[in-house]
Amino acid sequence: MHTVDIIMKKREGHALSQEEIKYLIENYTLGKIPDYQISALLMAIYFKGMNDEEAKDLANAMAHSGDMIDLSSIEGIKVDKHSTGGVGDKVTLILGPLLASVGAKFAKMSGRGLGHTGGTIDKLESIPGYNVELKVEDFMKQVKDIGIAIVGQTGDVAPADKKLYALRDVTATVDIIPLIASSIMSKKLASGADAIVLDVKVGHGAFMKTLEEAEKLAKLMVEIGRLSGRKMTAILTGMDEPLGHKIGNGLEIYEAIETLHGKGPKDLVDVTVEIGAHLLGDANIEKDFNQAKILLHQALNDGRAYHKFIELVKVQGGDTNVIKQPELLLSKKLEYVYAKESGYIEDINALEMGKAAMRLGAGRETKEDQIYMEVGIDLHHKIGSKVEKGDVLATLYVRDKGIEEAKNLILNALTIGQHQKEVVLIKKTIK
Repeated sequence: MHTVDIIMKKREGHALSQEEIKYLIENYTLGKIPDYQISALLMAIYFKGMNDEEAKDLANAMAHSGDMIDLSSIEGIKVDKHSTGGVGDKVTLILGPLLASVGAKFAKMSGRGLGHTGGTIDKLESIPGYNVELKVEDFMKQVKDIGIAIVGQTGDVAPADKKLYALRDVTATVDIIPLIASSIMSKKLASGADAIVLDVKVGHGAFMKTLEEAEKLAKLMVEIGRLSGRKMTAILTGMDEPLGHKIGNGLEIYEAIETLHGKGPKDLVDVTVEIGAHLLGDANIEKDFNQAKILLHQALNDGRAYHKFIELVKVQGGDTNVIKQPELLLSKKLEYVYAKESGYIEDINALEMGKAAMRLGAGRETKEDQIYMEVGIDLHHKIGSKVEKGDVLATLYVRDKGIEEAKNLILNALTIGQHQKEVVLIKKTIK
């Protein structure tokens, strides 16, 4: 088998076989195929595309390029979720303890944030002592013992994907749906869960800007998972405004704790419970979707989910005092953004809100950037809210970085007009 022949085959628009894809990924991971040949292949894929079978084969080849986590020794159906990334998206922090508190096994490997979207691992690291790096055997034992573990992705999970993504990043081949789908699913398949819900964000603050793009990506990822033997669901959720009110690592832990006390914002609770109800059905814990939602609301309101979160933090070495006193996670230095006119919030550009938080130090522009865990934004009003001139639109938790730039970004992100609009949060479900 010769790499140049495979490149030529894709250049001419033909589908690659499972054996050809496996050959490419294995040898590229081992350094036997140079970057310039894979770059040519990526550009051929960019223009000629891949069919579902090719995308499935690519995801599996990348998954098998490193460790495949085998969770079969853990009793029951193991569940996981993945979000394509958004502003204020702290669903995993609530969903994991919530599901574990009603008997599900939640085995989650999460990533770090880059750009305007926050990473679950960064958020958890705002809890002093929380250990995001567990050995695979410890990860599995913890899921067995308490029903939940949330850790960072190990360097040995889907190494081919990391190598390929770095090359895509510098060859302008990131934004093609088969490559996005196979990249995401390679990590999900390697992580070992039996049932996966994908939260595909769509809107200003998402990577998928249109419903059509998001639906195409969601359908392909569901198909890849199903062809690989997983139970799959995708929900398309809006990201035209931030999820919840708080943006920033410590602030999002704070809001997650509020939600686990049964006092969370409606949009955050709705998305979390929607995802959770699908996973309870897949795990054979509660097959009736509406009853599953009721069960999850009860676990949020009666303290079960909150106590499971404390258990998770304690087992992974975190300081539970900050869970009981979450204000310790927040900067004491505050700034405010005021409304310059009266009316209704008609639009919030979530991307610009994410950038504002990043300017304060809550996110990374490059992988080397330091994150300040205690800074961020508390957005007091969402789309549809009525405001008066002079009202506080947002409280900024700050250090000495990017304050005026963040204020300007927030003011420009908010559109105040005379029409009261409603947001449709859950746009579509794909099974």
